[in-house]
Amino acid sequence: MCALDPVLCTELGIPGSDHEWGDTFALTGIEQRLTTQERYRPLVEPFLDADDPRDRLTAKVMIAAFDESRAAHDAGDHLRDLRHLASPFHQIRRVFDVMRFGTKTEQENIVSRLGTLEKPLDDYRALLEEGIAAGVVVARRQVESVVAQARRVSEDPASLDEIVGKVSGNGISGTLTVAAEGARSAFARFADWLETAYLPNAVTEDGAGRDVYERAAGRLVGLEVDPDEAYAWGWEELHRLLGEMDRVAELILPGEGVNATMEFLESHPSVTAAGTDELLSFVESTLSDAVAELSGTHFEVPDEIRSLTVNLAPAGSPLGVYYRRPSEDFSRPGGVWYSIGDQEVFPLYQHVSTAFHEGFPGHHLQIATAMYRRDDISRYQRLLTWYPGYGEGWGMYAEVLMGELGFLENPQHYLGMLAKQMYRAARVVVDIGLHLSKGVPDSSPLAAGEQWSFDNAVEFMRVYGFRTAAQARDEVLRYLGWPGQAIAYKLGERELLAIREKAKSRLGPAFDLKAFHSTVINNGAMRLDLLQEVVSERLTD
Repeated sequence: MCALDPVLCTELGIPGSDHEWGDTFALTGIEQRLTTQERYRPLVEPFLDADDPRDRLTAKVMIAAFDESRAAHDAGDHLRDLRHLASPFHQIRRVFDVMRFGTKTEQENIVSRLGTLEKPLDDYRALLEEGIAAGVVVARRQVESVVAQARRVSEDPASLDEIVGKVSGNGISGTLTVAAEGARSAFARFADWLETAYLPNAVTEDGAGRDVYERAAGRLVGLEVDPDEAYAWGWEELHRLLGEMDRVAELILPGEGVNATMEFLESHPSVTAAGTDELLSFVESTLSDAVAELSGTHFEVPDEIRSLTVNLAPAGSPLGVYYRRPSEDFSRPGGVWYSIGDQEVFPLYQHVSTAFHEGFPGHHLQIATAMYRRDDISRYQRLLTWYPGYGEGWGMYAEVLMGELGFLENPQHYLGMLAKQMYRAARVVVDIGLHLSKGVPDSSPLAAGEQWSFDNAVEFMRVYGFRTAAQARDEVLRYLGWPGQAIAYKLGERELLAIREKAKSRLGPAFDLKAFHSTVINNGAMRLDLLQEVVSERLTD
């Protein structure tokens, strides 16, 4: 797969093709990768009945992924891969963030890719043209968002400054300047083409509809999703969390209520960080303490994965916090990345549970552990398998777990965790509501009795997702462009807690929490319905 996809090689930290783009974003490249999977299928299928449980699990994971790839291709998903976040456009820009730059050859790789950036953008444009010809296009809002992002990269020198800064002053500044200008021009031409050629063909309807949504949600969550049941449960969870937030706010500022309490936590100098340096230092300290206190007690943490960086994302990135995996040899550590836009004051109560989710014991422990366990988890599963239901579900579970373990005894930090939980519960009702054209129930604290729309969804996420106006708009654009992904967080958490409760009920006093965690994360990413089988099979008394 890496031979067919040099960008994948870079993302995984596998050296040798960091100067190339290959056909990663071309229709031919996509079809070659699918053909490769089909070639491996008959080699994998016999292991579905293997004696070794590791072989059986690997085969089940791979065959499920092959089936999903084929179904997505047959449905034309690759032709509509254009959205506000996590599309090939973003992959092309963000690959530079993980490229090595310590040696002159590595710096020349950056210049080479920067100078030939027109190649992947042209391939991507040709792919989208195939979509236009087939009548498989995305909504106008998604196109307009990517146009604006491409314009920022092409017009704002700061958007490429971090790439340029890795290379400048190393004897190749002349070619670097030419390469950077060529990259900006390539992004500008791509924005022009989207605006003049693609946008007139885009659809006006934002929602994906039931058929597309159920298929996408099943793949992303990793189990069959009944969106009507999930929508009803999302509202129940939202109301439960509102009540719990009222209770905790009373512990912080008695008699003031949730809104006044959160306004205090959002703005008072005693509980906020002034600037990114303070924020990153706070997060680094929080994560360091968690690793020190939990290693060996609730989790096994090999020395190789203890290193975890905290970083600022490049200027112009979509707002949010995300994790990037370490390289396969751990020479590049895993890292938590903050994209903060023009924000200057950071409410710290929010960032404790976020650190646990993105870093430790969340995504970093989960992903780095799988990569470390190369003797037990296949390379395919370690490097090429990801389900948001399993991955983000574990991140959400990590937040709840840290509350259970006493790391959120400060009511401010506990309220921050509840706010994050509310944020993800709001995602469930907004995502399903928009894509399935649901009505807002009369019990809703906002927009009661209305039909979901872009505007009331943005306002809902601002108020009950506790986002700024800009963040709320980004959130809703993300949901509309990526159907089913937003619900994977809360539904994944719900399923992991259900799997834990089933194990507790089955094992009684023999249930061991550390053993449960090891079973979940030591076997790598997989569908949640398969994880239920694995826990039942391997967690015994």
